[in-house]
Amino acid sequence: MRMFLAFVLLALSGLSQAAIKTQEIPYQSADGTKLIGYYAYDDAIKGQRPGVVVVHEWWGLNDYTKRRARDLAGLGYSALAIDMYGDGKNTEHPKDAMAFMQAAMKDSAASSARFQAGLDLLKKQPQTDPNKLAAIGYCFGGGVVLNAARQGLPLAGVVSFHGALATNTPATPGSVKAKILVEHGAMDSMVTPDNVAAFKAEMDKAGADYKFVSLEGAKHGFSNPDADRLSHGDHAGPDIGYNKAADEKSWADMQAFFKKIFG
Repeated sequence: MRMFLAFVLLALSGLSQAAIKTQEIPYQSADGTKLIGYYAYDDAIKGQRPGVVVVHEWWGLNDYTKRRARDLAGLGYSALAIDMYGDGKNTEHPKDAMAFMQAAMKDSAASSARFQAGLDLLKKQPQTDPNKLAAIGYCFGGGVVLNAARQGLPLAGVVSFHGALATNTPATPGSVKAKILVEHGAMDSMVTPDNVAAFKAEMDKAGADYKFVSLEGAKHGFSNPDADRLSHGDHAGPDIGYNKAADEKSWADMQAFFKKIFG
């Protein structure tokens, strides 16, 4: 009898365990560009929860970006990895990545529209609380979410991981509504000390609520376990590297940041 009860209890406990559900969702930006989003949520959680947009590195919407969406779902968020290039395209070659990124950045209005389309898609998901929204981004995506904050989009907060800090459209006093967390690698050769100083001056002048974290010993791409592989052999070129300590520290910082802004 005891064995039977133990079996029943074990079976019942399994029913309440987290089950991360994922799906690819096609959508379009205002200019008609076809995009593909990767949505993740925990179906063991009932009701709405805060939503987080995830913006990919210059590589495009790849497995790493999708994994981060699943990680966020595991933390109890409604997470959507959005597509800034169109058709969900991605690459592992720096030359292609540079071409994709430059094409996306060439038209700032189109880039903003693609981010907005992703944000709107996330808000439409039944699991998302449309009044509690944030965005995180990596590398190219870090710059995208910082620009979203500069534009005053209705986000509670944004987090940039080894993101681009320079911009052609700096924030103006009072324009930044979202709280900002920047996780920056102290050895990031792609973001110069002048870029860092200019960003801090820009945020101070705009009156933004921001925190800038410099992670000792971390290069560009520090959060991506594939960074070392992507910087060697046929992929040689970008000065990037994975740093486990920086990855874990920055992710913990993000979790604390979200608890603060979402309550």
